[in-house]
Amino acid sequence: MGSFERWLSLWVALAIGAGLLLGNIVPGLFQTLAALEIASVNLPVALLIWAMVYPMMIGVDFTALRDIGERPKGLIVTLLVNWLIKPFTMAALGVLFFNHVFAGLIPPDDAQAYLAGVILLGAAPCTAMVFVWSQLTRGDATYTLVQVSVNDVIMVFAFAPIVAFLLGVTDIAVPWETLVLSVVLYIVIPLIAGLLTRARLMARGGEAAVDTFRDRIKPVTVIGLLVTVILLFGFQGQVILETPLVIALIAVPLLVQSYGIFALAYGLARLWRLPFNVAAPCALIGTSNFFELAVAVAISLFGLGSGAALATVVGVLVEVPVMLSLVAFANRTRHWFPG
Repeated sequence: MGSFERWLSLWVALAIGAGLLLGNIVPGLFQTLAALEIASVNLPVALLIWAMVYPMMIGVDFTALRDIGERPKGLIVTLLVNWLIKPFTMAALGVLFFNHVFAGLIPPDDAQAYLAGVILLGAAPCTAMVFVWSQLTRGDATYTLVQVSVNDVIMVFAFAPIVAFLLGVTDIAVPWETLVLSVVLYIVIPLIAGLLTRARLMARGGEAAVDTFRDRIKPVTVIGLLVTVILLFGFQGQVILETPLVIALIAVPLLVQSYGIFALAYGLARLWRLPFNVAAPCALIGTSNFFELAVAVAISLFGLGSGAALATVVGVLVEVPVMLSLVAFANRTRHWFPG
């Protein structure tokens, strides 16, 4: 890694501080940017995520897809953790902290609202940002695409029933526009762009040309990540400073869940002796969340100013620092895995 990437944690910390500061100094600017959305998908953030995802999509080799079925272990770990474990551990941690540990600090009605928000987060595995985390660990681009795509297909059918079961309601209205638009923006468009770029580079100089081009545009991923952090924390800058205790309390079960799920998936991958470039992405997919979907459902079910919506937003704020710490841990423990 270059010197800039080695100090990524410092740049992210500065970006968080810049976002909080700017969000309170020029709130009107961030309100304007926050309003630029379609189907609850913020367009400036979507553009930045696209810029981060595109470099990894160049590494997707469609000719390698036929070999995925010969090494299904990574998919099995991802699906087991994402759909049979993660939603239920998130609900259990929410009940533990909001209804018991923090019972004297949070009114009962607020506790139930926050519980609903974290349940929505737990039932929605990541679609977009996982490509960024995978790239930062030099994950297998083709395998990561397959893992995310399979999760998205399952999410179409499983998200509403799981949320309905855990929340005890039956009238969950899945915002299909948000789901479809996110898949198109974060997977389809950058994938097509990446495939076209790869084909052109392969025709010019083969894999060496592809690697050279990816190295050249790699800073785009980091810069896009830092600007995304500034925007996310700027959008909520006033809320964070006005209710720091509430934000901190909501963050606790989310932190326990994130590190616990990663440890479980990463541990299973190590026990099963998966190669690192598959093990890291498959653990990171379950750890991160599809926050656009969770926020959209929270708003549609409980309202924009609800505790559930606030909890999903806290999930967005917690995710980037947590995921970067896990990326750093994965890179330091690369030697635990074969190949």
